[in-house]
Amino acid sequence: MTEATTQEQPFRRLRYFHGQLLTARDFQREQEYFREKLKLRMRCLLGYGVVCGLLVEPAPPADDKEKHEHQARVRITAGLGVDCDGNEVVVPGGCAIDLWDALHEDERTGGTTVWVGVEYTERAVEPTRTVFNSACSDTSDCDFGYTEESYCVRVTTKTPPKDERCETCCTPCEHKVLWLARIDDVDFGKPVGEDRIHLNVRRFFGRHVPTVITGINWRHGHTYTVDQAKELLGTQKNAGGLVVEFSDDVRVDSLRRGVVEIQVIEGGAGRNADTWYMGGQFEEPTDKDGEFTRRFRYRQTTRETLQDGDRVLVTVRAAFLLDRCCRPVDGTNVGGRVPFIGRVHADADAETETGHGHDPKPEPDPTGCLVPPSGIGPWTSGTGAGGDVFESWFFITEERS
Repeated sequence: MTEATTQEQPFRRLRYFHGQLLTARDFQREQEYFREKLKLRMRCLLGYGVVCGLLVEPAPPADDKEKHEHQARVRITAGLGVDCDGNEVVVPGGCAIDLWDALHEDERTGGTTVWVGVEYTERAVEPTRTVFNSACSDTSDCDFGYTEESYCVRVTTKTPPKDERCETCCTPCEHKVLWLARIDDVDFGKPVGEDRIHLNVRRFFGRHVPTVITGINWRHGHTYTVDQAKELLGTQKNAGGLVVEFSDDVRVDSLRRGVVEIQVIEGGAGRNADTWYMGGQFEEPTDKDGEFTRRFRYRQTTRETLQDGDRVLVTVRAAFLLDRCCRPVDGTNVGGRVPFIGRVHADADAETETGHGHDPKPEPDPTGCLVPPSGIGPWTSGTGAGGDVFESWFFITEERS
């Protein structure tokens, strides 16, 4: 018989027979059997995280300011989450939190960045008078008749631990709080600004959190001069190159030849639509940088010349990039909205006199969408399916902007 991995004891369900004497303990164990089965199915088949709602937003100051010295308050909206044990965490009508009061006394001088989350709890309710007392157990004349499933709010100044498990089904979890937001630069005597609340710490509902592309050092769809493109691609300088950053560790050995491809589609007034491939190689990470990385730099290594009207197409085959758990990076560039991370090499400042050392101005948003499909920013690559191809492009002009 193999050892159970999902819990310490194997599942046992009540077996009824004629003349059987049942006690409260038997019915409690029967409830426990079905609850543990449901939790197992939830975390193994569907996963855990925030299902809907549970947004953290600024809350108005307390009405009585004399009694409430601290005005840093936020509100958690109604919603549903599932913790890593498979418990459903329901916040039915939302709630307002005074951040100072919610902090533990030991943490009130620990910093100005706080994290807000919710945790599943239970409490006994509805006292009921007993009919019979048991001579074999310690019972009272009155006991609670129901267990109410509820939640409690957790606020801390300590960085919450990250769930590093690759397999969340059959391995136990240690930290059961669903963290919902990080709030920076908190002044407990003043209201919380909306720009201080960051919701990207939320774990969206699923069996695992995919690694995504969080930043690139070129603007998708932008028009660069020939000199600017050379600077960006590293045509003549070893410090240049296209930079891609990830939300989590990516295996260095999956950054192989062919994973990144630069293709030029010729434009201009004459014959166009011919294509050619621009040779390149990975400059970062190097072989001695370790097993994992959170960014790479890919530089042009050939001397082909770009011309007015060309379009440079950058392709990253994300399905071939594997994360720490050997899952593919979720690379779909939804709407072309992966954030721009700016210049990445210091000597670009020396080029400002020629005009191509400046960061390009952002292009107008062609999609008109303010938030990504998940409903919570910031934008990254990915649709939740994993793999696919990251595509982006920029255009070339001979005129200086």
